[in-house]
Amino acid sequence: MGTDASGRNGDIADRSAREWCDEALARLTAGRPESALEAARRAADLDPGAEWAYRLISLAHERLGRDADAAPAAEQAVELARGSWPARLRLAAVLRRVPGRWREAVEHATLAARFAPEEPGPEVMRGDLALLRGDHTCAEQAYRAALAIDPGHPQARVNLGLALLCWDRPRPHHDLAWSVDPRDTGRARRALEIWSRQARLLVAVATLAIAGAALFLDWGSRAVLGGFAVLVLLVPLTVRQARRVGLWSYVPAMLCRDPWLGAALVSTAVSVLAFAAWLLLGAMPSVPSAFDPVWAGLAGIVVLGWPALAAVRALAEAWRGRPLSALAETERALSSGQVQAQAERTLSDQAQAQAERVLPDQGRAQAERTAKRNVGVMLWIVLGRTWSVLVPLVGGALAVEPRAAVAAVAVPYPVIRGYLRARHRDDRWLPVAVALVVLSAAACAVGGLLELWRIDPAAAWAWRAGLGAMAAALAVFAARAARAWWRGGPGPWRASLIMCDLPVGAEPSVALDPEVRQTFSYARSIVLSFADSLGPRVAGAVASVTSSGELRVITETEAWDAVETDPRVAVFAADPLQRRFWVEVRGIAMADSDVLRVTPKQVLVGEFPGRHQRR
Repeated sequence: MGTDASGRNGDIADRSAREWCDEALARLTAGRPESALEAARRAADLDPGAEWAYRLISLAHERLGRDADAAPAAEQAVELARGSWPARLRLAAVLRRVPGRWREAVEHATLAARFAPEEPGPEVMRGDLALLRGDHTCAEQAYRAALAIDPGHPQARVNLGLALLCWDRPRPHHDLAWSVDPRDTGRARRALEIWSRQARLLVAVATLAIAGAALFLDWGSRAVLGGFAVLVLLVPLTVRQARRVGLWSYVPAMLCRDPWLGAALVSTAVSVLAFAAWLLLGAMPSVPSAFDPVWAGLAGIVVLGWPALAAVRALAEAWRGRPLSALAETERALSSGQVQAQAERTLSDQAQAQAERVLPDQGRAQAERTAKRNVGVMLWIVLGRTWSVLVPLVGGALAVEPRAAVAAVAVPYPVIRGYLRARHRDDRWLPVAVALVVLSAAACAVGGLLELWRIDPAAAWAWRAGLGAMAAALAVFAARAARAWWRGGPGPWRASLIMCDLPVGAEPSVALDPEVRQTFSYARSIVLSFADSLGPRVAGAVASVTSSGELRVITETEAWDAVETDPRVAVFAADPLQRRFWVEVRGIAMADSDVLRVTPKQVLVGEFPGRHQRR
C-alpha cells in the first residue's frame, strides 16, 4: 500500500531552502511583500534549483508593482521546472501585464491546463486572459470549466458574473496583444477625449450665447462674428490635441475596440459642422422663414447632442449582458465563501494550514469584498433596466390607453427578486430606489385599474403618485452617483465593476526525500508509464535526479511521441538496497535535448508484500 510523500523534506540544504520558502509564503499572506522577497531570495541562494523560490520572488515583485522584475524570476522558475503547472501559471500572470506578451501568457496558461487538468487555477487564468481582452464567450467557457472542477472557487464565480454581464476592463480601447505600451494608447485616448469634450463644450456654450445675444440684446451680427471666432479658436485646439495623440496608426483599431469613443468623436465632428452651418444661416441677411426649423434643429444638435449621446450610452449599458444571471453567480461566490469558512473551522490544524496555503484567508476576504461590491453595482444595473422599461410603458399608456398601465405591476419583479436574493445591505440608497420603483409601478397599475373602473379623481391621484415616485427614483440615482463621484468611491454604474484577481503560483513544489533520490540513483531498472493512441503503455528507462528535484529519463522514441500529446507520465523504480521499497513519481514530461525532463507532481512510496505480510 502506497503513502503520499509529496510533503517530505529533502536533505539539509533543501530543507533549509524550503523553510525559507515557507517563511516567504507566510510573509506574503501577512501582506509583507518586501520581507517576503528577502526570504525568497535567501531560499534561492541556498538552492539555485528551487523553482518554488523563484515563483515566490516573482509573486513578491508583483505585489510591489514591479512587473518588469517579476517576469525574469517567473521565467527562471519555468526554466528550472518546465513541467510545473504553478510555474507556468505564475509566468502567465506576469506576462499578461507586459506589453506585447499576451499571446505568450495564453500559451503558458494553456500548458498549465494540460499539465494539471484536475486543477481549477489554469482554467481561471485562461478565463481572466479572455475577459481582459473582451472575449466574453471564451471567458465564460473557461470559468465554467473551472467551476466544474471546483464549484466553490470564488474567483471563477465572481469573474463569471463579469463575463455574463459583458464587462469591459478599464482600458477597452487597448488590445493586450498589441506590442505598444498601454500607457501610450491611454495618452492617445486621453487626447482624443479632451479634444471631443472641449470642442463640444465650446460650440454648445457659443450657440447659447449667440442665441441669447441675438434674441434679447439685438446683437445678431456681432454675435455671429463671435461665433466665427470660436471656429477659428477650434483650429489650434485641434492641432494641439492631434500632436498629443502620436499613435495615429493605432487610432482606427482603438475606435473599433471602444465604439463609444468613436461615437463621441463623430458626435463632436457633427456638432462642429452643425455649428458652422448654423452660423452661415445666421449670417445670411435674407434667409426664408422656411429655414427656421432647420436653423433650430442645427442649434439643437449642437446643444443637445452631448446629453443625448450620454443618455443613449446609459441605456445601452443597462441592457448589455445578462445581469440577473451575473448577479446569481456573484451571489454564489459570497455563499460559497461563507460555507467554506464555516467548514474550515471544523478542520484539524494541519488540514486547515494546508487549505490556507492554497487559498489564504486574505485572498478569500479579497474575493468576498469584490463580490459584495459587484453585487451592489449589478443591482443598480437591474434597477436601471427596470426603470427604463417602466418609463416607456407608462408614457405609452398615458398617450394611448391608460388602462394598459395595469401591466406595470409585473415590471419590478426581477429587481425585487434580485434584491431579496442578494441580501445586499451595504448601500443605504439602493433599498430607497427599489422601493420608489416598486411604488411607481404599483401606483401606475392602480391608476390603470381605476381608469378601467371609471373612477377618474382617484385615478388622477394614482397617476401623480406613480410619476412622482418615478422621478424620485431618478433623483435618488443621481444623488447616489454624485456622492460616489465626490468621494471617489464606486458608483452605481458599470464602470465600478472590478475583476477578482487573486495571486497565483504560490503552491509548494514537490520535494524528493533522500530515500527517493537513493532509489533512482541505485535502481537496476526503471519503468516509464505513459499513454499513447493505443492506451497506457510501459517502457524501460534510465533515470537520474537533478539537484532541483527533476528526473532526467532516457527511453525509447515511442515515449517521446506520446508525451507530445499527453505529457502526464509515471516513473516507477525499486530500491535494490532496500529490496521491499518502491517509489512511483507521477509528473509531467517535457522533451529537452536527448532526455525527457519529468517534473514531479506526486510521489508515492511503499513496500512490496513479503513473507512477513502473508498472514
